[in-house]
Amino acid sequence: MTKLEIKEKLKELPNLPGVYIMRNADDEIIYVGKAINLKNRVSQYFDNSKNKGAKVLAMVSHIDHFEYIIVQNEVEALVLESNLIKKNRPKYNIVLRDDKQYPYIKIVKEKFPRIQKVRRIVNDKSDYFGPYPDAYAVNDAIELFHLYYPFRTCNLNFDKEVRLDRPCLNYFIKKCKAPCVDREDEGTYMDHIGDVKSFLENKSDKISNWVLEKMNEESKDLNFEMAAKYRDYYRALSTLRERQNVSETKEDDLDIIGLSKGVNAVIIQVFFMRSGKIVDREHFIIKNDYLESDADIMASFVKQFYLDIMYIPKEILVQNLPSDLDSINKFLTKKNGRKVSLIEPKLGRKRELVDMAMRNAMDMRIKYDNRVKRKERKKSSGIKQLTEILKLDNIHRIEAYDISNTSGVQSVGSMVVFEDGIPSPKEYRKFKIKSVEGPNDYASHKEILTRRLKRGKEEAVKGNTTTGFGYLPDLILMDGGKGQVNIALEVLKEVGLDIEVAGLVKDNKHTTRAIIYNNQEIPINRRDPVYKLIYEIQEEAHRFAINYHRKLMQDTVKTSELDNIKGVGKKTKKNLLNHFKTISNIKKASVEDLMEVDLIGKKQALEIYKYFRLKG
Repeated sequence: MTKLEIKEKLKELPNLPGVYIMRNADDEIIYVGKAINLKNRVSQYFDNSKNKGAKVLAMVSHIDHFEYIIVQNEVEALVLESNLIKKNRPKYNIVLRDDKQYPYIKIVKEKFPRIQKVRRIVNDKSDYFGPYPDAYAVNDAIELFHLYYPFRTCNLNFDKEVRLDRPCLNYFIKKCKAPCVDREDEGTYMDHIGDVKSFLENKSDKISNWVLEKMNEESKDLNFEMAAKYRDYYRALSTLRERQNVSETKEDDLDIIGLSKGVNAVIIQVFFMRSGKIVDREHFIIKNDYLESDADIMASFVKQFYLDIMYIPKEILVQNLPSDLDSINKFLTKKNGRKVSLIEPKLGRKRELVDMAMRNAMDMRIKYDNRVKRKERKKSSGIKQLTEILKLDNIHRIEAYDISNTSGVQSVGSMVVFEDGIPSPKEYRKFKIKSVEGPNDYASHKEILTRRLKRGKEEAVKGNTTTGFGYLPDLILMDGGKGQVNIALEVLKEVGLDIEVAGLVKDNKHTTRAIIYNNQEIPINRRDPVYKLIYEIQEEAHRFAINYHRKLMQDTVKTSELDNIKGVGKKTKKNLLNHFKTISNIKKASVEDLMEVDLIGKKQALEIYKYFRLKG
């Protein structure tokens, strides 16, 4: 979108509350914001004012187009903004990365509902209970619920009237009553789901009392092992009940939030005080690329953190009050159903609690910064040694490629990028091999290098350096010897680019022993920093390619013509594809050929043979 087009679109913006979404030339979301007045707020990004920070200037330079969503009020805008940030993780927003996510118990909204442990809440109209700090208690409770009544665990879609010819093993070992073959009474099933909901909502002791009765029965029968098992179940239920009971003791319930800003990141510590005692804590890491103000960081944190939290205390103590305080207060109060106060205490016991959270955040931030420094020192020494070995002035961006396939089926390629010795996952790219039949690594490498470098040259000429293709590498690292290096050099010559290429020579144990550059082998020692750098690059390229290949293979196994053939299940389908590699080969196979596949007898081979012959 040109400047003139953006100017015209700005005129169309309404004077209404909403959320605006900034996108780059590749249509990637790079920033999400909210506004009481969309026209005024979005226009500010494109005016000629010089009072813009580094973050805004960097972001605006990458905006190609924008869109917006109108909402009814600022609270709706806040919720939508937070959801979009959590889902899309835009580059120029403050985005939380928490080291642990507490589990919830989910009762899935479906016919014959399942009970699951999950770590994220999604808007699917299911019932969620939690979060619970004790994951073991959640596991035990769910195990107990299935002991209380044999709820199903399969993922059959009963809402679409899916049914089976015969029940699975769980029916025969009495762990399910087989709704899949209409042997389960839906009313009885839902009554027992209701018992579980009532317990989790703290409205009924029916399940707890049932556990106590079972424990006493087993103890009377001298079955002490089972009695102990029921005792553990009861303790798990008590742990969950304690978590629910926090809503009954509001006076001394507090969340305490402290933060510490470092060179590499902001660390936020949250302490949870319930009934006057600190019962748990969490910490979060926020990348600190643009040194936002403490008030802006606190605002982003509070909005994202409390978006999915089920219980919010009446008071939240903070190190500093967030920007956008009025909107946040309205959001928290509306979500909680009663007033919530964000307080920045200055003196007394509450100030001491905030200082404690700050000290803990600082301690963790210092350790985090030290880890990053150690990691960067290792990386920089590897890059420095590689530069010296190859006698180059500078190596900022390294690209490495790998090919993955199963006997030539679903061949894919990967491109991974390391900048200053550090992985840059946003720059990684995947390729489906289009022009190569069978397992041919040379031809596959040639295809993906040609596609990548041609597009890179086109975008570089246009001045577009906002994508992984627009930036050209200083060094291409080929996972192989002279053959792979020559392929890369050949492609570079055809495309008309001058980029350094090095290869990695392996010994008979498939371990890299030397770098090949300018037709010369340069030995490297496994203890050298350069070896560790190269090893990480190789592993990352291999991992990225393998994961993409597996995904495509799984998709192939999940959906294919074989699904239409009676009696061909998931395992048989997998065996057929492993044996014949393609559907085309299966179509050509004789009955005798088909019978060579594991799990396929004459009757099933005939079914498959007839299906494809009758079809065409």
